[in-house]
Amino acid sequence: MTAVPWSPMRAPNVLMIMADQLAPHFTGTYGHSLVKTPNIDSLAERGVRFDATYAHSPLCAPARFTMLSGRTVSDIGAWDNAAEFPATNPTLAHYLRLLGYRTTLSGKMHFVGPDQLHGFDERLTTDIYPADFAWTPNWDRADERIGKWYHGMDTLHEAGQAKATYQIDYDEEVGFAAKRKLYDLAREDSESPFFLCASFIHPHDPYVARPQWWDLYDHDAIDMPDVPDLEGLDPHTRRIRAGIQADTVGYDEDHVRNSRHGYYANTSYFDDWVGQLVEVLTETDQIDSTVVIVTSDHGDMLGDRGAWFKMSFHERSARVPLVVSGPGVAPGTTVTNASSHLDYLPTILDIACDGGEWPELGVELAGRSLWESACGGTDLVDEAIGEYTAEMTSRPMFMIRRGQYKFISCDTDPDQLYDLSADPLERNNLAGSDPGTESHRLAQDFAAEVTKRWDADAITTRVLASQRARRVLHRSMTYSAVTDSAVADSAVTSGKVFSWDHAPRQDVANAYVRNHMDWDEAGPRSRYPRLDT
Repeated sequence: MTAVPWSPMRAPNVLMIMADQLAPHFTGTYGHSLVKTPNIDSLAERGVRFDATYAHSPLCAPARFTMLSGRTVSDIGAWDNAAEFPATNPTLAHYLRLLGYRTTLSGKMHFVGPDQLHGFDERLTTDIYPADFAWTPNWDRADERIGKWYHGMDTLHEAGQAKATYQIDYDEEVGFAAKRKLYDLAREDSESPFFLCASFIHPHDPYVARPQWWDLYDHDAIDMPDVPDLEGLDPHTRRIRAGIQADTVGYDEDHVRNSRHGYYANTSYFDDWVGQLVEVLTETDQIDSTVVIVTSDHGDMLGDRGAWFKMSFHERSARVPLVVSGPGVAPGTTVTNASSHLDYLPTILDIACDGGEWPELGVELAGRSLWESACGGTDLVDEAIGEYTAEMTSRPMFMIRRGQYKFISCDTDPDQLYDLSADPLERNNLAGSDPGTESHRLAQDFAAEVTKRWDADAITTRVLASQRARRVLHRSMTYSAVTDSAVADSAVTSGKVFSWDHAPRQDVANAYVRNHMDWDEAGPRSRYPRLDT
């Protein structure tokens, strides 16, 4: 017996494979001359590659919350990596369940709060990061560095090779659980389609790779970032550099080369998991009935502009890969229109409904469907918006990408306007152009649009209120022996630890072979394909 074949009358399965902190610029799929990503390349060759997709918010938790809900940071309060994702937010998983899908999450989603499922039928692993309010920024003291959990230059200094790390441990668990689930789904022989999200932590820093992947690359051939004059950097990039201690602890050329080498190696490691999951789909006769989506939550500056990690709307931080392959997708297609995480939910609903009516949403979505363009059609919209309200700033930051232009705005900083066609590295800020020029007029129009679209004062008030409340709640919920004065606000001296961290359920009473099972049936039942009877 084989998996139920797909037909136009049956909704396709959806396998979403997510990386963490993967910028498309550092993949072979998007043209990097060194980085080896043969499995993502193959999916792009027989599917569609989106060339201007952005994180709505370039930070882990906000990116994922907005992707799953199809709503903006300010709409759902997805302020930062310690903002709660309330259970009252309908997600992609909820909608797919209404459409009859079986929904499974394996790996990272950085849910904060007591709801650790958010519509998924099951979650196969715990998360790699905490589910509480520990990582709350403090805009009341925006100039103070939070040493306990801010990124730092130790990440670059430690870059290199290792046989095992906590990130490797995690991704091995995520990948194994996802592969096993794909086999289980085939063995179930169900008429109901599935949605499986396999979400890995690599190539997120620290940039430490197993020798198997490190050795794919010639260390001396690793390309170095093109760093402009640091004195001319925009204020937000200077704040990031200060926050990560790039301009105090610092780093040298060896640190940069090691870090980029490790990042490239771990990108190939992630790509290998993509290949393994697609191979299981093929082995179980599900490849022709499954839409495969490869993406990330945000990118990594990886030394560009002298910055590292994310937290910025510059290209390598905010852009994400988006490759879609499967039934209905136009092979070998490239889409240049700007899009964002906000568009994923409506796109997958279109996949699931095949042009039919969506389930009742209950809320207004902020994005649009990309499915028509994935199938070779035309997208009349060429726009993406972004919001950032986390560390390294004290006021909300906004981004509008429309056509070839990107505009970045924050009340504390000069505006930034870039022509990405002529200036892909974003070195020439057109917002400072002389009055009367076309660039000056365009910057003024964008600034007026930002003012009309967002109320920065109201958002700031909400962010500060949320941060203050969460700091109190964290102190009341957590026992810590930390004595470092720099993190004293997050430490308490008594109390009991309350954990929201997800504990996967395992039905061990019905696993493998048990006494209440017929021995002669247990073996055949677990085989794929099944023996003919």
